[in-house]
Formats: sequence, C-alpha cells, structure tokens
Amino acid sequence: MTVEKVDAGLSDFDAHFDRLFASPDAASDGKVKLLLFLADRKPDSSLSWCPDCNVAEPVIYERLEALEGKDAVLLRAYVGDKPTWRDPAHPWRVDPRFGLKGVPTLIRWEDGAAAARLGDDEAHLKDKVDALLCAGGN
Repeated sequence: MTVEKVDAGLSDFDAHFDRLFASPDAASDGKVKLLLFLADRKPDSSLSWCPDCNVAEPVIYERLEALEGKDAVLLRAYVGDKPTWRDPAHPWRVDPRFGLKGVPTLIRWEDGAAAARLGDDEAHLKDKVDALLCAGGN
C-alpha cells in the first residue's frame, strides 16, 4: 500500500482538496481519502503547539502504514497558530463540510462527504483509527 501525503494550510487548502477529493479523477481512483486537521508546528521545533496532535500523529501514520490492500491519500491540513485556531470564525470551524471543534481531527471522506470522523479525544487510539481506516466501501 502507498500513502500519498499532501500538506496544506489555509491559503492553499481548497486547491489541494479539489484535486485530491472533489475531481472526477479522484472520485474514481479507488484510494482511501483522509483529511487530518492539525495544529501548526512551533517555529523552533518539529512539534506542534497542540499536545494532542503530537500524540495522535505517530499513531495515525503507524496505522496507515499497516493498512493493507488499499492505497490512500492523506491531506494534512494545518489550522494555523494557536490564536488563528482559537478564532470562532476560523474557516474550518464554520465550514459545514468539516465543522471542526478540535485538533487533531481525522476524517474519512467518501462520496463527497465526511463518512467517519475521529476528534481530538479519539484520534490517538489505535483501535479507533483502525476502525476508521477499514470502514467504508472504498
């Protein structure tokens, strides 16, 4: 299995999302489609300002690598620094497609919508991540 990882921020997210998730080619490519919303990395470190993201990320990547028989695309969407994310009008908080309440959030995308979701309280749990990865018809 191969996992294509693509990173996006607020400024370039829509272009990546449209290409990877909404295009006719993407709809028929048979790949497992995942969105992972994360906090930005601290400038002086490889770690995020979000402790939950630092715990969940390695678990999600490990479980993705263990997924057999299906290719996947993972769009990692970085929500910004802490003040940007805390704004109640943050674009991904108010976008009805995502309705983010916390980070990290892992979403399995199927048929033009979120088919399964793990929020910040579950995204670090191996069994929950496995269930999300193996769910669905793709």
